[in-house]
Amino acid sequence: MTSIPASRPAVGVVLVIGSCLSLPFGAAIAAQLFPALGAWGVTSLRIGIAALILLVFVRPRVRRWNRKQWVSAALFGVSLAGMNGFFYAGIERVPLGPAVAIEFLGPLLLSAVLTRRLMDGVWVALALAGMGLLGLDGMLGAEPLDLLGVIFILIAAGFWVFYIRMSATVGEAIPGSGGLVVGLLVASVLLLPVGIPTVVALSTSGDAMALLLLAVLTAVLSSVIPYSFELAALRRLPQRVFGVLLSLEPAFATLAGWLVLGQTATPLKLAAIALVVAASAGTALSVRRAKSAPPGEEGPEEPGVFTGAIPIAPN
Repeated sequence: MTSIPASRPAVGVVLVIGSCLSLPFGAAIAAQLFPALGAWGVTSLRIGIAALILLVFVRPRVRRWNRKQWVSAALFGVSLAGMNGFFYAGIERVPLGPAVAIEFLGPLLLSAVLTRRLMDGVWVALALAGMGLLGLDGMLGAEPLDLLGVIFILIAAGFWVFYIRMSATVGEAIPGSGGLVVGLLVASVLLLPVGIPTVVALSTSGDAMALLLLAVLTAVLSSVIPYSFELAALRRLPQRVFGVLLSLEPAFATLAGWLVLGQTATPLKLAAIALVVAASAGTALSVRRAKSAPPGEEGPEEPGVFTGAIPIAPN
């Protein structure tokens, strides 16, 4: 087996950190577009622009796709549309840091269900404790969390679970990143009912060029860069390390909300986010240990690997 050069893991770590930084800063920039275009309008614009950018570079060969591949890519697009749309609707009402922490409940609970290990119950309890702190802060704090916003984010967390499942299916059925591109195109079509009014509003706005520039920047920071960085990082890092680094995203989201949007974080919110980060990291470690266990000691593994952005085939 060929050894990995010492520099490659270090580059992989930088790529994952870059992805975790890029995603929340893209969301923070998107939040500035909400007053003019609305959360769902920004979602449609961002997904459409990202699809066009990736289509130029990837150019998927779809002529030989079979029915299973088309259905998988279409359902993947449904998950992308729901996950992104409801998350943006949520962060229109809830600060970015707590929003990302709440959304992490989706993949965390799914990991616990799939691995069926005792320690996963510990990590879920830790995450739920974090959610309890967020609820307490919402009742006692000067800026309580908006209930409708929390509901939107919980729906986004459910779509994230759907996204993970479809990510594994697409990763098995479709080689390369063609499934991602087609999924984004399907999501763009699904979001057309809100996308067309958004384009009309954008074209008639006096700040059309400035808004379009922010929309392109959001698409690049929230889709193009993270997808590219994470795919490159997974060629350099063990999946255990990748998962642990990815769990830093709620902390980076809090930082982005503070720097870009001027959102404050109370001690209870920071403690809640820390608990969710710890639970996510612990779950990633547990899943890795389960995959490394000798045959017969663990239950059957689910096909496919969730990378956080791009579906990849199982090892």
